[in-house]
Amino acid sequence: MSTDHHPSEADAPPPAEPGSSSAGPAPSPAEPASSSAGPALSPAPWYRRSLADLSPLRDNPDYRRVWSGQAVSSIGQQMTAVAVSVQVYDLTGSAFATGLVGLFSLVPLVALGLYGGVIADRVDRRKLGLIGSAGLATVSALLAAQALAGLGQVAVLYAAVALQAGFFALSSPARAAMIPRLVPAHQLPAANALATVSMNLGLTVGPMLGGLLIGAYGAQAAYLVDTVAFTATLYAMWRLPAMRPLGEGKGRASVLDGLRFLRDQPNLRTSFLADLAAMIFGLPRALFPAIAVTFYGGDARTVGLLVSAPAVGALVGALFSGWVGRIHRQGAVILAAVAAWGLAIAAFGLVRNLWLGLLLLALAGCADTVSMIFRSTMMQVAAPDEMRGRLQGIFMVVVVGGPRLGDFESGTVASLTSPATSVITGGLACIAAVLLLTARRPAFLTYDARHPTP
Repeated sequence: MSTDHHPSEADAPPPAEPGSSSAGPAPSPAEPASSSAGPALSPAPWYRRSLADLSPLRDNPDYRRVWSGQAVSSIGQQMTAVAVSVQVYDLTGSAFATGLVGLFSLVPLVALGLYGGVIADRVDRRKLGLIGSAGLATVSALLAAQALAGLGQVAVLYAAVALQAGFFALSSPARAAMIPRLVPAHQLPAANALATVSMNLGLTVGPMLGGLLIGAYGAQAAYLVDTVAFTATLYAMWRLPAMRPLGEGKGRASVLDGLRFLRDQPNLRTSFLADLAAMIFGLPRALFPAIAVTFYGGDARTVGLLVSAPAVGALVGALFSGWVGRIHRQGAVILAAVAAWGLAIAAFGLVRNLWLGLLLLALAGCADTVSMIFRSTMMQVAAPDEMRGRLQGIFMVVVVGGPRLGDFESGTVASLTSPATSVITGGLACIAAVLLLTARRPAFLTYDARHPTP
């Protein structure tokens, strides 16, 4: 729904149930073809059908505004991330101090991510999204002000990063839980694919633009652009109708309720475990500096290529995701994608040609995109609306915490053996975990999106 004003709770129409659409009246049953009907439209060429399905953007104005706002703000946030790191290093000359930026963001993300999911299942999710976006824009403006004033205080930068992470963690579950209310169920795979496009555009374009702006005009330029970029998200949230949780979501809600629900829903639980297996065993990003030197005799530029390769592959996978809406056995595809990730990572540990290694990392990123599309879709469709906020909060903790556990696992194994052994065994362990999940939960292979069960 798209209006120029915001109806009150009393006069607003009830929000669409998952799988429904408010885009217009239901189509009438198809009538038999007659000789007066025009010629049948020929199907689109295969190469067009392989491209990302844009129908969620075309058919749903509210979703189009939300997606556009998130794409713009994602680029801005990545520019800010680069600017903060550059500022901290310029002020301290310490790689350790720069690394602490990640720690100051990790703690609020994990601690408040679960709580943000609880809030999203109690209050109007539109208001929570507005508060989060306004808070993030304010922090970016404060970062710009401190850079322009030349404060030169690392503690201020750490505090700003923590505030940013807190606002993001509190509002992100609400924004994610909105999507099934903005698009019909059959468009959710395409909508999630488009979400990965916006995310990976931020990861690839944001740092590049940030580096150019910082080099030309200083860190304050990146902060100012990020502040302005948030107006797109604020406008999108402002135009949304009220989005209170359906069912009993306005009553009691707790993190434990979400964890108990996940424990009792085997399909959703299996999708979470599959992602954890990929992130813990098959993510060697902590080893990239050592791999750049020992595998390829490279330097910091080689590390940059290794870091960016999975994001590039993920972006390509999302751009060519037109097929995802035709897949119904989503559980089988999730396990196959996680196994493909593990296989690509294990193969990466065996090769010593840089371009072949980058290709394998890109293939791993592409497989991860496929897994993420269907895991998100499964969670959005199979879970009741009043539980989606809490599940999204748990999902955030998995996404944020899993890679950190993966850094610890790969670093520990590498210190006991070698970087190559750590990468190879990690990829194989990921595949073994998929096989174990398949043996323990064979019904996950037959999960059918047309008859979703959590």
